[in-house]
Amino acid sequence: MPTLRIALAQVNSTVGDIRGNADSVRRWSRQAADAGAHLVAFPEMMLTGYPIEDLVFRNSFVEASRRALRALAADLAADGLGELAVVVGYVDADGPPAISSDAVPGSGRRDASALLHRGEVVATYYKHHLPNYGVFDEDRYFEPGDTLTVARLGGVDVALTVCEDIWQAGGPFTAARRAGVGLVVNINASPYELNKDDVRLALVRRRAVEAGATVAFVNMVGGQDELVFDGGSMIVSETGELLARTGQFSEELLVHDLELDLKEPEPGPTALKIDRVATDVVLTPPADTRRGGIADRVEDAAEIWSALVLGLRDYVNKNRFRSVIFGLSGGIDSAVVAAIAVDALGPERVVGVSLPSGHSSDHSKDDAADLAKRTGLDYRTEPIQAMVDAFLANLSLSGLAVENLQARVRGVILMALSNQEGHLVLTTGNKSELAVGYSTLYGDSVGGFNPLKDVPKTMVWQLARWRNTQPGTPPIPENSITKAPSAELRPDQKDSDSLPDYEILDPIIKGYVDQDLGRDELIAAGNDPALVDRTLRMIDLAEYKRRQSAPGTKISGKAFGRDRRLPITNLFREGQAVDPL
Repeated sequence: MPTLRIALAQVNSTVGDIRGNADSVRRWSRQAADAGAHLVAFPEMMLTGYPIEDLVFRNSFVEASRRALRALAADLAADGLGELAVVVGYVDADGPPAISSDAVPGSGRRDASALLHRGEVVATYYKHHLPNYGVFDEDRYFEPGDTLTVARLGGVDVALTVCEDIWQAGGPFTAARRAGVGLVVNINASPYELNKDDVRLALVRRRAVEAGATVAFVNMVGGQDELVFDGGSMIVSETGELLARTGQFSEELLVHDLELDLKEPEPGPTALKIDRVATDVVLTPPADTRRGGIADRVEDAAEIWSALVLGLRDYVNKNRFRSVIFGLSGGIDSAVVAAIAVDALGPERVVGVSLPSGHSSDHSKDDAADLAKRTGLDYRTEPIQAMVDAFLANLSLSGLAVENLQARVRGVILMALSNQEGHLVLTTGNKSELAVGYSTLYGDSVGGFNPLKDVPKTMVWQLARWRNTQPGTPPIPENSITKAPSAELRPDQKDSDSLPDYEILDPIIKGYVDQDLGRDELIAAGNDPALVDRTLRMIDLAEYKRRQSAPGTKISGKAFGRDRRLPITNLFREGQAVDPL
């Protein structure tokens, strides 16, 4: 029975950085070869980054991907890595995109996987199952493949699959059983959401049993706009046993020895054709034994914090921002954003600005200064009252208009400092506030990225308490955690003046936004009918604000943005007969 030493390269790619991504494949392939691997697999669309969205419609982009694949094969051989079999994702095409007037049914853009060996592209596979839900729009971009590629490496038959192929029963994994493969390599760009790693493990186990083969699942790590990829790569035996698994949110090379053998094909129909490819890969018996190990899982708060830190770090670094700036009020939201930013970038790249008005309390100013001292970030104070007064001397404003004016003056100052010094402005609103519209357009909503966009208010507090238990100086002042939340835009203002208690509000938001529950279902869950009506109305009316909000890291099953697409102009109201006239 031959031993196949496989390496899973859980690495971070960048959309559009084709040369940089190819260089990454070369570096990690060197590490895999040095570890004695026969085969190394990289994530979905490793060469182009993922998701590429409408870049797929540009012929120049697709051709750049195809050229890079061929060049990569040659470069690996030139690097002395020609004997290493390398599986890498890229975008391919065998016709115009499906949206083109000259599109040909059955051809188009392809989400592809390639096997590289001895300077050549020896096999390719086109993704069969194309997701079209949540953040995915792959029916818009790609044509599905109809053939399972099976490559013989030494004495082992290996099937190539891509991401969504493993999320649906039948298709490639049933075909793999019929083909008698010993190993299915599944390359992924599977975005993070809380506890998704547990869902993936159960899923990979089912597919391994379905295929009657060991499954090697390699996932991307890193941030891409709203998405963050957590890795969690794994190897599962044909009986469903977890053999090895990486940690989350870090680049890793998982190396593991598999004892596999040729199997006899099974009779029976398959939805896919089977294309068998012979290779010259030689499975030289290893001199030692490698076991990849099984990384421990972490608690929920640590998992979420890691996702938020990585999402912010990659957004800043991949978009070439040197630093970030935000309003540091002394409240819980800006305190948590500050702690995330310092963990992501280091204090020398983080600027917190206190922007006190005449209504800012002494304790809030003290809490902001205390946090700056605890974290070491660049702390500044820019009082706004004189600027607000200048407006009021020339405009007759009162009530809410004056409150919003203060928020907008703060936004102007932050954007001015951004323009002057080159910082990325972070906005600090949480998911609860965005849901009900508790924010000021062009005021506290100003910013290019929002780390808390998908974090409910109650979770903000949970994260603050967890972060303060970690080694080192607790970054968040206790008073920022325990005091009643307030925008401090009028005397003695509290969030509770305008909003229900967040412990009551957040479950309603989750039901309506994340789970698409209607009014009757929310009331049946035990919520007060009047409160449900009021909350749903606030959420519906705030759609125009959310459409203008900054991107932010997705951590839930349904985040505002790509996940949830509702019309702004919409007269339908839950539980009400609406006369459109």
